[in-house]
Amino acid sequence: MNLMIYIFVAPLLLVISKFPFWLLYQLSNLLYVFVYHITGYRKKAVQKNIALCGIANSPAEQKQIERKFYRFLCDLLLEAIKVKGMSKKQMLKRFTVTNPELVENFAKQGKSVFVMTGHYANFEWLLALGYYVSLKPVAIYAPLQNKYFDSYFQKVRSKHNAALISRKKFTEEFAASKRKNELNLVGFAADQSPRNRSKNYYRTFFGHEVPVFTGAERLGKRFDVPIVMAKVKRVKRGYYETTFSVLAENPNEVADFQITDAFYKALEEQIKEDPSLYFWTHNRFKLMRQKKQ
Repeated sequence: MNLMIYIFVAPLLLVISKFPFWLLYQLSNLLYVFVYHITGYRKKAVQKNIALCGIANSPAEQKQIERKFYRFLCDLLLEAIKVKGMSKKQMLKRFTVTNPELVENFAKQGKSVFVMTGHYANFEWLLALGYYVSLKPVAIYAPLQNKYFDSYFQKVRSKHNAALISRKKFTEEFAASKRKNELNLVGFAADQSPRNRSKNYYRTFFGHEVPVFTGAERLGKRFDVPIVMAKVKRVKRGYYETTFSVLAENPNEVADFQITDAFYKALEEQIKEDPSLYFWTHNRFKLMRQKKQ
């Protein structure tokens, strides 16, 4: 069954990846009507998440954020598919980095770098960072159940000189890479909700106590790797700009959870700048602690 689905869908993805951008966004406009108005994909979850964050001053403003988010969600989906059909020249034109020297300075010191980022704007195109720095971009991911699509998306991401590492194998593979003196730029999508465990670290996110991943911080301390944040900004439709900021040059010299806290504080400020670009379909508050009466 998985093979049959792949045989049917893969050619469609390939065709879409070859669309010129003007046509891609016409398709996105149609997809928005289907996803938002017809199917209402995860609309209740999106409405709940936006309301919990308290970023809208009125029901009308909340509805505006919601609609703008769904338009962006459709753009993001098609932009992720488009990666396979994008040339280096196109990527460099549409995805820029304002301060690559911040990361490159660590590379000159013979250090890999961990990058924390949120599901904000086009985080998918961060795998093209290798065009701007000498380190090899690597993303930690959860392998797809369909092995054919898993292989397909690994090849798509490798087109722009990036690689994927299963989160289950990351520790051993990064340790091996470190022994070989290979320099990597490792991306952590750090704002997902972890599994329900008694030892989870809880902190506030838009006024609510939620469990947060501390993997980037823990691994940064373990391997003594500098940690930075990548803030992705949408300049206009189809164009993005990334800026790095240092969270910790020497993680072992920083108190536990201080790096994670700094990341979440910056992420909140980023979301407030334009709430429509955050990935509201994630059930980020499913394990939040209820406030005491």
